[in-house]
Amino acid sequence: MLDNLKEAVRKFFGASDYDKAVNEFIKELQISLIKSDVNVKLVNDLTQKIKKRLENEKPPTAIERREWFISIVYDELSKLFGGDKNPDVLPKRLPYVIMLVGVQGSGKTTTCGKLALFYKKKGYKVGIVAADVYRPAAYEQLVQIGEQIKVPVYGEPGNKDAVGIAKRGVEKFLSEKYDIVIIDTAGRHGYGEEVKLLEEMKNMYNEIKPDEVILVIDASIGQKAYDLAYRFHQASPIGSIIITKMDGTAKGGGALSAVAATGATIKFIGTGEKLDELEVFNPRRFVSRILGMGDIDAIVEKIKGVEEYEEFQKKMEDVLSGKAKLTLRDIYKQLSGIKKMGPLNKILQLIPGFGTFFQISEEQMKLGEEKINKFLAIMNSMTYKELDNPSIIDKSRIRRIAKGSGTTPEEVRELLKQYQLTNNLIKMMKRKKGLAKFFENANLK
Repeated sequence: MLDNLKEAVRKFFGASDYDKAVNEFIKELQISLIKSDVNVKLVNDLTQKIKKRLENEKPPTAIERREWFISIVYDELSKLFGGDKNPDVLPKRLPYVIMLVGVQGSGKTTTCGKLALFYKKKGYKVGIVAADVYRPAAYEQLVQIGEQIKVPVYGEPGNKDAVGIAKRGVEKFLSEKYDIVIIDTAGRHGYGEEVKLLEEMKNMYNEIKPDEVILVIDASIGQKAYDLAYRFHQASPIGSIIITKMDGTAKGGGALSAVAATGATIKFIGTGEKLDELEVFNPRRFVSRILGMGDIDAIVEKIKGVEEYEEFQKKMEDVLSGKAKLTLRDIYKQLSGIKKMGPLNKILQLIPGFGTFFQISEEQMKLGEEKINKFLAIMNSMTYKELDNPSIIDKSRIRRIAKGSGTTPEEVRELLKQYQLTNNLIKMMKRKKGLAKFFENANLK
């Protein structure tokens, strides 16, 4: 999956025909995801969303179409894993009972220890309940893990009443004022002879009413992930997912299918066999790795810059209509947006007709970028009060700002002078008729 998509991205940026490159990339994306065991329906839904956005949205003026397209792919893939929402890994209330469920061989028992260690390091008092009464030596394995991380394990060796063990274990730890209780349940396949175990899991859920059910999935689970996750979800609503064995050569596509089947978010990923090798899942970082684009964040930043610049344009409309006042804080947002959009020469090249009417040398471009960086540094050294009301900036404040920003007092005065000139221009333009037409032609509406 990773290698195929990385190669597809490389080919996309190297192709000469944009429309053809888009279609070929979407086909390659579908093939790569299906080969990586992502559910076919999920792949189709994803690509339809990408195509719909391409039809209904237009790339910002200062963004190249190829970068814009990849950002859409990145965004839609990220949404499948949770998007910008960081998983809530810390309980919002105490005590907190977690029930771990999963397929046999998924590494659930080891994950139970990893999770216990994670919360213990966060300062919580953690207890583990060994409710897997079917797998030989499951209790002994948990006890060994508990001894390693110094977390107590409750179990009843020889007793096959998993629901009763889970109930009594939870009651014991809660009576002793434990913050978090983690229940390790028996592994299931979710079909055939395992229907009885799924029923047991459902009964356990109804009896204990845990605060959260976490599904543990092996990264190599494959196409059956969708069906299995759905069956687990029917037995006990899945709140979140942990993907194990992400350090190997597993394709990992099954995890996407599990997310789709349950509506749950991925909370942690296991990155190794050691008990401390569990990390909080970051959706966008994971998708960036899938696409093989370390610089995808730079493209996203660029688009954010355009949004900030457009926000400044709207503010200018309010300023010109008398609804608002222009401050240095607004100027900061404008310059910050421009900086995020990329090199100045690239931005100007994307403005229709700019090259026809204006000729700016490379040296002037360089000086312009240096000026923006200095002005941003100067404003970073100002207080909010100074940014909102620059008229209070006297000689002593200028010296302090210059020292804090690594610039000279003359450069601070230059920024203040530019701000004043801008305000004077706005006042003059307010008095002129046809102002709205002027800004419309300047693409400010």
